[in-house]
Amino acid sequence: MFAAYAARIDKEEPLSGLELGHRPEPKVPPGWMTVAVKAASLNHHDLWSLRGVGLGEESLPMILGCDAAGIDDDGNEVVLHSVIGQTGHGVGPREPRSILTERYQGTFAERVAVPQWNVLPKPKALSFEEAACLPTAWLTAYRMLFTNAAVRPGDSVLVQGAGGGVATAAIVLGAAAGLRVFATSREESKRKRALELGAEAALEAGARLPHKVDAVLETVGAATWSHSVKSLRPGGTLVISGATSGPNPPAAELNRIFFLELKVVGSTMGTKEELAGLLSFCAAKGVRPVIDSVLPLDRAREGFEKMAGGDLFGKVVLTV
Repeated sequence: MFAAYAARIDKEEPLSGLELGHRPEPKVPPGWMTVAVKAASLNHHDLWSLRGVGLGEESLPMILGCDAAGIDDDGNEVVLHSVIGQTGHGVGPREPRSILTERYQGTFAERVAVPQWNVLPKPKALSFEEAACLPTAWLTAYRMLFTNAAVRPGDSVLVQGAGGGVATAAIVLGAAAGLRVFATSREESKRKRALELGAEAALEAGARLPHKVDAVLETVGAATWSHSVKSLRPGGTLVISGATSGPNPPAAELNRIFFLELKVVGSTMGTKEELAGLLSFCAAKGVRPVIDSVLPLDRAREGFEKMAGGDLFGKVVLTV
């Protein structure tokens, strides 16, 4: 079957290890099933995999891709939850939690095998392309907002780095849930898009907010960390799920964190139950993922280059 896969690890030039070609059909252990992929979306996780983060040389070649929507063995339209082993379904009792492509072949292929437990019905209201955007970036944003930040309608949230998949999802979901959403970006075009998606205000990176916020959603890391901490009200919550600009900020702001009793919460992906809630929320409220571009699988390299260059707003989707 045709696939996009990591053939080599290169920390400096990750795209040099990306190959497109034919790979063996997926193995289907007991308790697993095969899904014919109709659409899959790119995540920064895929770039990190090509750099060797969470993926070792011994596991190569590895088909990339965490997210997918497709058709199961019984002809049902489905969405995949890409966290494997979270509850022990389909894996050994001592196997740690992992994400597709860390231990198991991913979704950038004609077919993928996953535990039966990891398959959810796709709402009819969502296209395959839309549904394929949800299991990683949008689920991450959903968990950051409603579980880890625990914000409620009327609360205010700062979303750093408008344009990225998680940040874009957070703006749309937050606005749909009745939050006051503020967003930042270095680029005027992305600030304008953030306003169109429902942000109350979109400011330049590092700019002073109209007022302190209840929560900050942080995916940028070192470049925005100090601004994130300084933007919180006393007792506010900073939820971090990524660090695309690096993990080591020049100042940790520890004095501000303890003096104002701020909460810093790490967040990774989400549960199957949260994904079901996200799917239901999108279908019921008319919320749709923001898609930057849709490409056929054989043009996956273009999508990777677009994501690596930061020249996007929303998700890049590959279709099979």
